[in-house]
Amino acid sequence: MKKLKIFVDAILAGLFISIGGTVFLSLENKVLGSLFFAVGLFAICTMKFNLYTGKVCYVFDNKPSYLIDLAIIWIGNFVGTFITGNILKLTRIYPALQEKAQSIVNIKLMDEPISVFILAVFCDILIYLAVEGYKNNPHELGKYLSILFGVTVFILCGFEHCVANMFYISVGDMWTWAHAIEHIVIVTIGNSLGGVLIPLIKKAFKNVD
Repeated sequence: MKKLKIFVDAILAGLFISIGGTVFLSLENKVLGSLFFAVGLFAICTMKFNLYTGKVCYVFDNKPSYLIDLAIIWIGNFVGTFITGNILKLTRIYPALQEKAQSIVNIKLMDEPISVFILAVFCDILIYLAVEGYKNNPHELGKYLSILFGVTVFILCGFEHCVANMFYISVGDMWTWAHAIEHIVIVTIGNSLGGVLIPLIKKAFKNVD
């Protein structure tokens, strides 16, 4: 039952990232779109759902079996974004969403793998800032500013987030491109490295005065 709960919470995280992606695609103003995209991570943190890019940051704080949980979370995030993207096809807002998503995904898929990887690393550095800030910032306002700044900045910078990209590819109906799967794999690896980078550096210098 524990694994099932992990999976369901991951699907719900995929749903909320998709809602954030939907508002981003719906707004012409990129700054506003990036700002409101943060609703996804806000909901995930406050409701304690499972988002791969946040959970991977703590892989070295857990037992090896945590890797299985991360795999379940990744799959659940994919299921959540895929279902949401396809349900939106039944709505009046879909044509505009599809057009915008396809434009964004085309740029991502045409990028060089090394570029995608580096952008993914930087993305999860900011996700770590957002999640860790929400967990440990002693000030109530600081918790929510961590989410707001972490998410808004990574989007405005053009950094790559594997779960958000799962949604864009799904709503753009572009999984027929084999290159889309390769792209998600590269972004996932980059996000994973970016997520553990700061925690590992902090651990390495923990006892240094």
